[in-house]
Amino acid sequence: MKKKPILERIGDFMEGKGFYIVLFLCVAAIGISGYYLFSSLDMGDGDAAVAAPTQVVVMPTVQPVKPTVAPTPAPTAKPTPAPTPAPTPAATPAPTPAAPAASVFTWPVKGQVVADYSLEVLAYDETMGDWRTHSGIDIAVPVGTQVLAVSAGTVASVEQDDLMGTTVVIAHAGGVESIYANLAAVPTVEAGDQVSIGAVIGAVGTTAVAESARAPHLHFEMREDGESVDPVSYLPE
Repeated sequence: MKKKPILERIGDFMEGKGFYIVLFLCVAAIGISGYYLFSSLDMGDGDAAVAAPTQVVVMPTVQPVKPTVAPTPAPTAKPTPAPTPAPTPAATPAPTPAAPAASVFTWPVKGQVVADYSLEVLAYDETMGDWRTHSGIDIAVPVGTQVLAVSAGTVASVEQDDLMGTTVVIAHAGGVESIYANLAAVPTVEAGDQVSIGAVIGAVGTTAVAESARAPHLHFEMREDGESVDPVSYLPE
């Protein structure tokens, strides 16, 4: 008798009783597997409750925060108030000195001018017989006529000039001088005397040898700061 191949024999077995045996084994396997499955779950839960490792929470080390202490502000020096300057009293203007009154002049004698002032044009001199300048004016008056100070001042000098004879010089304000020549030998004033306008200082004489050829007269001159000027510019008209 020919033996069937193993696969056919297995197939025949499965078609017979073998089917139920396999079915039983499968059911048993499923049951056993389920039992162990649930048993392992129960044991796992218990073990988990017991053996679950305690989770250690490591808290970070926190350094205590020191309270920030606000720096104590340095005491601010109070500004020293600047002293209030005392009001400067308004300066009282110094009184302006009154300007000296302009000097007043008068004629030294009353007569006719017979020789004019001439420093730029030469004039003929009858006495000397030549042409020369004339630094003053000649006023014709009789000998002995009183001669007056033309303005207030101080007698600066009384001289005996070789050419112009007895001469008196009076200093006035502002550097002005008046000169009186051909006076009588003895005038009525001395150097240093204070004279007022119109004061008698002497008399007309004949002492001026440089003008002896002329009629009796007063030779009169004026100077400003030592410089000769025309006397008529000072005398009233």
